[in-house]
Amino acid sequence: MARKREKQSVSVKAPAARTLFSPYARLFAVPGARAFSLAGWLARIPMATVGLGSILLVAGETGSYGLAGAVAGTLALSFALASPQWARLMDRYGQAPVLRLTSLAYLVLGLAFVGVVVADAPRWTWFVLAAVSGASGANMGSVVRSRWAHALPDQQQRQTAFAFESVVDEVVFVVGPPAVTFLAALVAPPAGFLAGLLVGVAGGLVLSGQVATQPPVAVVPVGERRVRTTVLSPALVVVAITYLAVGVVFGAMDVVVVGFAEAQGRPAAAGVALAVYAAGSLVAGLLYGVLRLPGTLVTRFLACAVLFGAATQLLLAVGSLVWLVPAAFLSGLAIAPLLVAGMSLVESRMDRAALNEGLAWTSTGLTLGVTLGAALGGAAVDAWGADTAFAVPAAGAGLAGLLALAGAGLLRRPAGTVGSMVPGQGVAR
Repeated sequence: MARKREKQSVSVKAPAARTLFSPYARLFAVPGARAFSLAGWLARIPMATVGLGSILLVAGETGSYGLAGAVAGTLALSFALASPQWARLMDRYGQAPVLRLTSLAYLVLGLAFVGVVVADAPRWTWFVLAAVSGASGANMGSVVRSRWAHALPDQQQRQTAFAFESVVDEVVFVVGPPAVTFLAALVAPPAGFLAGLLVGVAGGLVLSGQVATQPPVAVVPVGERRVRTTVLSPALVVVAITYLAVGVVFGAMDVVVVGFAEAQGRPAAAGVALAVYAAGSLVAGLLYGVLRLPGTLVTRFLACAVLFGAATQLLLAVGSLVWLVPAAFLSGLAIAPLLVAGMSLVESRMDRAALNEGLAWTSTGLTLGVTLGAALGGAAVDAWGADTAFAVPAAGAGLAGLLALAGAGLLRRPAGTVGSMVPGQGVAR
């Protein structure tokens, strides 16, 4: 009888589980979706490995986390400034040719960066190669999200797709940090950086070959001059500035967690802690993508920003690796909902002729914050010790919540022509 009841219980729960996550299954009924999403998955590996890999590489060669954070920050800063320019070229000429160019340049310049660090070349060459290699990278997250936005007409479907891509981001961050840490510790300091670089370049080249699913290029009638599309909007500015503070949290966490694990005598634990941090975001992202939440996109973004600011304060209580892991997981639960809410808000008000660039600028705020956070985190570890340095990500998260609330008035302004568009339409000029 007990077995019978157990079977009945399973038969009741299984359909519910299928129903809950069926929106994700429906996404991949879109022709070509599986291929471009998988390629984009691989292409984003450097997002989780290049920053941490450069920290481990430089710290392994010099012993200085301050210098490592500054070099990693240079990589992130140059990427943040250059990636929207690559995205603008994608809007004008298509994703495929730009992705081929950036992937090959990223490979050559990334190898050169590793070469000058390992060869102990003058320090200025480290920063120059870090800058040019970072500037050669395209924002793969915005590339894939723009394909989803082009393919899906319904806002709820796009929220699910954006949530899925945030889950992909977090899977990358679950797998990437421990892999990079173990490769750097067990093989050689450059190994983690190089592995992520090679996988990312391969994914970018594969994605460049999938022309059928890329967003169409705006056609300019013969005899007319191409009009520069306005990208910046109140929503984009507020989200990007909020994401800058969120990026401070991410950049500082990479450096502070590595420094903390070193101070505790278990350097390999850094990758595990960072993976658990991303795992919390992964779980929340999966749920956020299938729930029909109340309120407007603006309300969801503000609520998620406040939740992120509050949850990250748990890091202030970290005093051992035993507490770091659950604190990282719990604070990570607030990441993906905030990122999805902000991306969805910006996408809903974006001119389709500038979709790649608009989404790239959104991520630019995040990446600029990573630059600042890595530098601040490294300096804090060197000056205060790793325990106290957790104040940097905690402060960054609190600032993110405050910035979102401060911009609430701008977010609630009528969206106008751009805000009323649906995918496939352009802005009336």
